Amino acid sequence: MISVFDIFSIGLGPSSSHTVGPMRAAAEFAETLDKLGRTELVRRVRVDLFGSLAATGEGHGTLIASAVGLENVRPESVEPDDYTRIAGRIRKDLVLHLGGRHEIAFSLDDDVVLRPLTVLPGHPNALRFTAYDGLSLELASETYFSVGGGFIVREGAQAPAGVDGPQKGEHTPDCFTSGDDLLERCERLDLSISEVMLRQELMFSTQEQVRLGLKRIHEVMDDCVQRSVREEGNLPGGLNVRRRAKKWYDDLVTEDPDHEPGMAIEWVNLIALAVNEENAAGGRVVTAPTNGAAGIIPAVLYYAMTYIPWIEVAPQDERDQAAAEFLLTAAAIGLLFKERASISGAEVGCQGEVGSASAMAAAGLAELLGGTPLQVENAAEIAMEHNLGLTCDPIGGLVQIPCIERNAIAAVKAINAARMAMRGDGRHHVSLDQVIETMRQTGADMSHKYKETALGGLAVNVPLC
Repeated sequence: MISVFDIFSIGLGPSSSHTVGPMRAAAEFAETLDKLGRTELVRRVRVDLFGSLAATGEGHGTLIASAVGLENVRPESVEPDDYTRIAGRIRKDLVLHLGGRHEIAFSLDDDVVLRPLTVLPGHPNALRFTAYDGLSLELASETYFSVGGGFIVREGAQAPAGVDGPQKGEHTPDCFTSGDDLLERCERLDLSISEVMLRQELMFSTQEQVRLGLKRIHEVMDDCVQRSVREEGNLPGGLNVRRRAKKWYDDLVTEDPDHEPGMAIEWVNLIALAVNEENAAGGRVVTAPTNGAAGIIPAVLYYAMTYIPWIEVAPQDERDQAAAEFLLTAAAIGLLFKERASISGAEVGCQGEVGSASAMAAAGLAELLGGTPLQVENAAEIAMEHNLGLTCDPIGGLVQIPCIERNAIAAVKAINAARMAMRGDGRHHVSLDQVIETMRQTGADMSHKYKETALGGLAVNVPLC
């Protein structure tokens, strides 16, 4: 079972699979050493990065995230400023505090080994931690796969690890694993998609825990936007990409102080842009379902909260409930992509990240527009169908070009998909399950050059300058 709080987890930019996942894996390894009672015996830790993690690791912050995680620092709890301070100390002093307490020498140049041409069976995003004693004898070694959205899987394990939430891998009679399953439960129980997802969530959490957790997710999304629209200058990484959100925000406040419906798309573009600029800067974001696609759901949720008439004028508790229903619906669709295909750009290209997020956002919006389960499923299908084949070709291995603008485009596409679905009665030729399977097959056929390796597409056709 995958929880709504796995699909929407709080972490740091710029990448869920290349930053958040490796940091979680490193923390898991540090915890394993502690459980084995070997932390104090360690004199050196080597980190091997394979495949996509090695190919774009520098641009995605993978190397330093792996080191910081070895100090048992978790992406969901560390403050961005504290993360920057710890990373700076490790780089400067060439030491880290293993497990948060045991000091060992550590150099990113010497102790992190990049193996971009070696892809381990299981997933293109793999990393291995090996601890040695003073005689260079191996004390422990673990291999992890960062499978997208911050999820990690330890080699040989049967379920994702390192993400807070319900017991992973457990299926109950009410669990749904396909779009058809989901629609059948909606019909049999006479529930909406958000209600079916909540019913599943309540098997492991209380209603109050879910309510507060979803409110917290929404607040972090809003906080991310507010931080971003205050920042200026260039994003880190060497591309000198200028942050645009502050100027756009200042302009829109002047041009459209009353948020007229005709200006809605301008605001949607801004929200998506702001979130992904903050992500690219290493700020705190909600993985939704990945960091590279983190701006889509906040942008469409903003559209719903601002431009759906009944929500706009509703009291705060009803607005909170509407946001929760949006997120629950989106999560129900997101877990189908996670279970039946992939949300990892390194595995299926950007269709798995931006495409999945667009489908999730379209479903959430259709739910709040009063859509039936069939219309909601149709909205998700439309959005994904028109993201099929989307490649992941980040320039310089950075989550900046084309990622930032791509989030804005996909958010608008999600709104259009929901509007189209609401004009119909839910009957359509292509099911959500079919389009998810098509996405999976397309990703399998896609050249590795277009799957987060920065070896093809825009990554090689645009000069770095």
